[in-house]
Amino acid sequence: MASHRQRRLLAFSGAVVMALTVAACGGGESDNTSEGKLDTPECAAYKDYTGISGETVTIYSPIRDAEAGLLEDAWKTFADCTGVKIEYEGSGEFEAQLKVRVEGGDAPDLAFIPQPGLLEFFAKGGKLKAAGEKTKAMATQNFSPDWLKYGTVNGSLYGAPLGANVKSFVWYSPSLFKEKGWKVPTTWDEMIKLSDTMVAANLKPWCAGIGSQDATGWPATDWIEDVLLREQGPDVYDQWVTHAIPFNDPRIVSATDRVGSILKNEKYVNGGIGGVKSIATTTFQDGGLPVVQKKCGMHRQASFYANQWPKGTKVAEDGDAFAFYLPAIDPAKGKPVLGGGEFVGAFTDTPAVQAVQTYLASPDFANSRAKLNNWISANKGLDVANVSNPIDKVAVGILQDSGAVFRFDGSDLMPAAVGANSFWKGMTNWINGTDTKATLDFIEGTWPK
Repeated sequence: MASHRQRRLLAFSGAVVMALTVAACGGGESDNTSEGKLDTPECAAYKDYTGISGETVTIYSPIRDAEAGLLEDAWKTFADCTGVKIEYEGSGEFEAQLKVRVEGGDAPDLAFIPQPGLLEFFAKGGKLKAAGEKTKAMATQNFSPDWLKYGTVNGSLYGAPLGANVKSFVWYSPSLFKEKGWKVPTTWDEMIKLSDTMVAANLKPWCAGIGSQDATGWPATDWIEDVLLREQGPDVYDQWVTHAIPFNDPRIVSATDRVGSILKNEKYVNGGIGGVKSIATTTFQDGGLPVVQKKCGMHRQASFYANQWPKGTKVAEDGDAFAFYLPAIDPAKGKPVLGGGEFVGAFTDTPAVQAVQTYLASPDFANSRAKLNNWISANKGLDVANVSNPIDKVAVGILQDSGAVFRFDGSDLMPAAVGANSFWKGMTNWINGTDTKATLDFIEGTWPK
């Protein structure tokens, strides 16, 4: 998340289970006591969420560690007011383990799924429940048709959008750029020229990491998608995602080779870490850290990478780290923007589950989570004033820019066998030395017939 890959948003090994337990009186009066909170001023926003006090809703997600805690903080007031108990579990092996749990009859009530292709897999398999009328109404009110279509299968909404991220960013050190007199590039050619300038100054211009446990490889797929969208435009991108053109089409070869001119260039990578192959063994969380250590010049990663900098890092134009928009290759093709996000799918449809799913699609949740920093959404009700991180403000502006050519992360839209499996594996092998043709031929051969 690629999760996310959100995938996007995958982290170190092990699952973190955190339960939000709401205090309530025991015995038969517990429901009445909690329901009574809905009449208080602080709970007025939740007056429609009745009848769920004392119920438990489980949520499974790839979002972990500090970000998981912020999610729990964001829905705490909702849970307290309604009396519902939300048990949350985040896992670095989410994609693989979700399938295991579902097939084993141990599915969570709700899952935050970063890949529309994976959501479609469960929906077509009869495992997911279509969203209820209240959830559909809430999602339709607050998200654009483009976002809703990613959670829709055969005309029915199965996953209401949750968080979002803009992937078309390049992180850098403002103080290093100021010290060296380097300017932020605004075109692709300027960015490559700057890379060569850094090489001449004995600095590796790029650092990267694609390690992510079972999802190792996804950051490299983002590179391919971003470059393909810039090099060939949205129409070819859409044809590729839907397999209207094969994975090993010459235009995909061209985009992959362009990425290789950076990621497989020993002169360019892997700043502060090692050689080209070290990209595959470096976690995506650690991949950009040499930027703030001034051991590499640039790191292409999504807006959510703001969460990965060491504590105390100032993210600002005059701070320790900031990011610029990954420049277009052909300005005639507009301002391409690659993004991603999660969709809230339900494996059960009890009233409590439907209520939580509806709430997560609301402006109240979006603003509650945004106020806690380092999170954005395509929710129309999100007030940019509640977004404190400067990168997130830029990202929200991009999401709300009708002139941007936005496309959802391609691997997340592909069938799970490709987008959450062979594409990741293929790109990992590619970094480790497999050539472009063999890599793309392998992935093409895994596309479901």
